[in-house]
Amino acid sequence: MKKCIIIANGKPPSKSIIEFLLTENYTTIICADGGANSAKKLGIIPHFIIGDLDSADKKILEYFRDSSKIIRIKRQNDTDVEKCLKFAIAKNFTEAALAGVTGDRLDHTFCNLGIVLKFFEKINIKIIAERSLLSAYTGNVEIKTSPDEIFSLYGFNSKTKITSSGLKYPLKNTALPFGIRESTSNAAVSDSVKLQIKGGPIFVIRDFNTVRRNGLF
Repeated sequence: MKKCIIIANGKPPSKSIIEFLLTENYTTIICADGGANSAKKLGIIPHFIIGDLDSADKKILEYFRDSSKIIRIKRQNDTDVEKCLKFAIAKNFTEAALAGVTGDRLDHTFCNLGIVLKFFEKINIKIIAERSLLSAYTGNVEIKTSPDEIFSLYGFNSKTKITSSGLKYPLKNTALPFGIRESTSNAAVSDSVKLQIKGGPIFVIRDFNTVRRNGLF
């Protein structure tokens, strides 16, 4: 599997997160436009910088010019993160870890969460933001966990139904439509959580530090 890291122009991730992802075989670093500013601050050299290049500092682009491939895409009908994902898909990457996709712009954060759904059938996306790890799932899945790990689930319509085992508050053919019903701060009670998801994808949000500490990423 080919895995990449995409650093966006939101709140920068810690360098330890990037270093951890590199050990998990996310070996290619892609900066979405102004994400290059964050890479420079973190002392990270990206393999690619992609976007319309209206957010990356010109001095930083010049700094990376000899070490990174800079690709300017002028079109405005998609975001810089989407440009990076389309590039990754075209290069046959199967997984992308997104960092720096949340920050002080709620509209940007909301858009980047939606991108996980928009590209769900094309590439496996994880979002790491502060202490949270977000993944999307559908079908029958078994997720390795540790007892008492916080495990929150969110659906998007009443047609998507979830049945679970291994959760403190079990779900049985339950819909969790956003804004109506959620399963926030549920918890694992065993070493794995099994989910049967019918009718569409859901978000699962876990504590990133717990996942990393227990080798469950």
